[in-house]
Amino acid sequence: MSLTFETDPSITPQLRDGLGALWADVTNAGGAVGFVPPVTPEEVHPDLLAHLAAVDSGRTRMLIARDGRDTIVGGAFIALNGHRLKRHWCSVYTVMVHPSLQGKGHGRELMSEVEKTAREIEGITAIRLTCRGGLGLERFYTGCGYRETGRLPGAIKVADGDLRDDVTFWLALD
Repeated sequence: MSLTFETDPSITPQLRDGLGALWADVTNAGGAVGFVPPVTPEEVHPDLLAHLAAVDSGRTRMLIARDGRDTIVGGAFIALNGHRLKRHWCSVYTVMVHPSLQGKGHGRELMSEVEKTAREIEGITAIRLTCRGGLGLERFYTGCGYRETGRLPGAIKVADGDLRDDVTFWLALD
């Protein structure tokens, strides 16, 4: 199955609902996207609205992936850095691929599109991202060309007694 990618699509109720459903599906499959399972689309809705408000304001770019049925099956957000000394790099966050499509190369495709989008933003020379340790994501992002640059041990509390590292990655674009 091939995916089509779109940067900064119009924010419609269908897009909002599709992203909310994707976010819940990814979380409920064990994905590290800001929640712990179980979660419903309604529970991710406030965070999604904050993401979409950042897109609407121009502070953030949105990248989505659709399957052949026009269903949203992937996405990522690229935050532009507002600090005057850091405007040369951006951050990518809430990277998601639907669980039914994972392990088929679509995550790498999405990260390639993230890199392509970042390269098209004037003045951007690097991408920063963070991930939750303990899920194998470090190997995935390293395989996409990112370099681990830092780790905060136990900085993410998934549950009582379950602390995970907050791992930072960097991809130089020049």
